[in-house]
Amino acid sequence: MDHDVTVLGLDAGGTSTRAVLVSGSAECLGYGVGGRGNPTSAGPERAADGVMEAITRALAASGTLLSDVSVITASMAGKRARNDDDWLVNRLAAHGFAGRLTFESDLLAAYYSGSAEPFGYALVSGTGACVIRVAGGNIEDTGDGLGWLLGDRGSGFWIGRRVARAVVQDLDGTGPATTLTPAVIEALGLQPQDTQNEGRSNALELVVSALYSRPPIELASLAILAFADDDPVAVSILRRAGIHLADTLSAVYTTAATVVVGGSVLARSGPVRDAFDARLGPRAAALDLRLVSDGTVGAGLLALRAAGVPPTPTGLQTLTSTLARHR
Repeated sequence: MDHDVTVLGLDAGGTSTRAVLVSGSAECLGYGVGGRGNPTSAGPERAADGVMEAITRALAASGTLLSDVSVITASMAGKRARNDDDWLVNRLAAHGFAGRLTFESDLLAAYYSGSAEPFGYALVSGTGACVIRVAGGNIEDTGDGLGWLLGDRGSGFWIGRRVARAVVQDLDGTGPATTLTPAVIEALGLQPQDTQNEGRSNALELVVSALYSRPPIELASLAILAFADDDPVAVSILRRAGIHLADTLSAVYTTAATVVVGGSVLARSGPVRDAFDARLGPRAAALDLRLVSDGTVGAGLLALRAAGVPPTPTGLQTLTSTLARHR
């Protein structure tokens, strides 16, 4: 193991970017958080700003210069979503980086945040939903991750969209009454009047107008309301989400192994997890589920791997514990 190497791992997401500075012995030397870091969703200029903000803060913690870093590995959705890496290469070079820049999947970073084994699975169920099977240390198969319009079944968006639909159907008289309705009205900051317009309640018109005025992906924010109580409609939505996540895992499943779980949907105990286990049947008991908060540790281990230092259980434990002191 090269103890002299210094690398940077980036967990560059659509909301924020986390940077971890790592030594050759897998110790965290610095940690920083910046803005949005994915050029596809944020645009190249804004993504570069977010990445550099996170890197600057990680370097400041140890007094390390960017010129001292040999490898930077950026883990993000879509990996090389753009054919041109100049959006980041040029910005890094301007700050003294002369090493090697590599890209990895955010799903692989999530996996290595919970396991250093060459075989296993990662299931991410946050705003979106996707499952991968890792073999030989790399992604061998992928299930879902097809985006809010065509896939992401069982995700926060999937749940939030069904919460919105249930409320609209309740107000329209085409679905069962649900306590999700007043919860959504309050979450949207609406104050409906007890009036009607052409047979439609003021509440329905306000809810529909509010939901259509926002980007579709923001429906994911309503998912938390489904977890708030034991309303039958909410429980039904959550159970269906658990079934979908189990089916996606089953699509890539070959044999029992560690399943690293990212995102908040499956991490919670309750209807989603219960339905997930029931759908998997006997296989559920054989799986080693490990929850991770994000892909930062995995990004650091992937940066070390790019520098010639392979991931090990000891390295995973070391980076996880030392990073915790910097967060």
